[in-house]
Amino acid sequence: MKKFQIFIFSSVVAFLFGCNPLKVKELTDPNNPSEASVSNNASRRQIQFLVTGLEQRHKGYVTNICQAWNTFGREIWYLNASDPRFQTDWLGQAGRVPDAAYFGFGATGGGSYATPYQAIKQGLVLIDAANNSGALTTQEKNALAGFAKTIMAYQYLIPANWLYENGIRTDIKDPLKPGPVRSYTAALGFIDSLLTAGYNDLNNAGSVFPFTLTAGFNGFNNIDGLKRLNKAITARVAIYRKDWQGALNALNQSFMNLTGPLSAGPSHSFGAPPDGFNPMFYVLDANINTIIVVHPSVIADATPGDSRVAAKFHQRSAPVIVTTDATPLVGTHQDKRWATNTAAMPFIKNEELILIKAEAHAQLNQTTDAVNAINVIRTAASIGNYGGATSQAALINEILYQRRYSLWAEPWGHRWIDARRYDRLNTIPTSFDQGTIFKQFPRPQAEINWDLYSGG
Repeated sequence: MKKFQIFIFSSVVAFLFGCNPLKVKELTDPNNPSEASVSNNASRRQIQFLVTGLEQRHKGYVTNICQAWNTFGREIWYLNASDPRFQTDWLGQAGRVPDAAYFGFGATGGGSYATPYQAIKQGLVLIDAANNSGALTTQEKNALAGFAKTIMAYQYLIPANWLYENGIRTDIKDPLKPGPVRSYTAALGFIDSLLTAGYNDLNNAGSVFPFTLTAGFNGFNNIDGLKRLNKAITARVAIYRKDWQGALNALNQSFMNLTGPLSAGPSHSFGAPPDGFNPMFYVLDANINTIIVVHPSVIADATPGDSRVAAKFHQRSAPVIVTTDATPLVGTHQDKRWATNTAAMPFIKNEELILIKAEAHAQLNQTTDAVNAINVIRTAASIGNYGGATSQAALINEILYQRRYSLWAEPWGHRWIDARRYDRLNTIPTSFDQGTIFKQFPRPQAEINWDLYSGG
């Protein structure tokens, strides 16, 4: 009997050590696997996971930029009665200015810094995995490289525009030994070169994109569509670089269409968990005190009869009022663009490209072409053809005004960036909130700490 008891005890001990209930098996996210697991002869299935993961990371910035950058440009207010910092800090009330760990961004920069760099790193992993895979043809490897570089270029623009004159790193292949901080001008040049490299890859990729993209890329999920997307992003970069002819050249190879739907373009897809919901969707007239509302100046400055106002802004049955330490903020209108919480969100569209065309022509003093492009936008908005002065300054004023309404509260913070690149930050109104307008953000504290630790 004693021997039997010893045997049972030994068996129990062996079972517990062999199947430790406290030891959790390490799980791998198939869309974001370890580099080692895909760096050597990845299967097509693994490559598909990486493509899906890149597209998922590609939209990781949306919430932060929609809420914060659009607040900086006073396109919206993000009213949040539970945490006044969304008002006091983001509006720069009482003289607040961004520091290296500012609210809403933290020590890593959050959706405006760390998140885009994660997408960029995912793109690098995808390119390396494809190049080292024996399951892919040369054309398929080129297709993946072209897609990845196009998305990476878009993502690099996010920290570049957030930090602006403080510069960003463009070489992050080795995260423990990142390259030097480069100026805004140098970063834009790098991004343009990355887009060119991606376009060249796509030029040598045949006609079929060999992997599956989400419905947001419908119409852009083949090689021709990706090339047109690449050139659309190139045109956006070109106006930031003040390369006006370069913008027009890129537009000619993009999906810009003066007679096509203004909404045409690729989108970020949203869905139920495990995907995420559209962060800009709010039920109309919901009795809530956490909501994105239209900035009062957008309503006040609108042209009578502008169909964009009716299409985008819903006047609430009862305003949302949140009182800060400066003044009550009254939101009378909310966003009505999204029918459901899974509605897709465009990240670059034909309407923006037509406005880029107008701006480039105006800057080159090609008045007729500039006015023609402006009139495409005005006609669609039901406000008639442009009848103002045709000096370069007058046309730029008109174009920037139209961009306020055509590109309102898109996931880019267009008005903040536009006002800064034309040295007009002081024209963004602060009278409604007694705040200040930020020019840029400092480098995140985590990166400063890393440089101090590594001697960089």
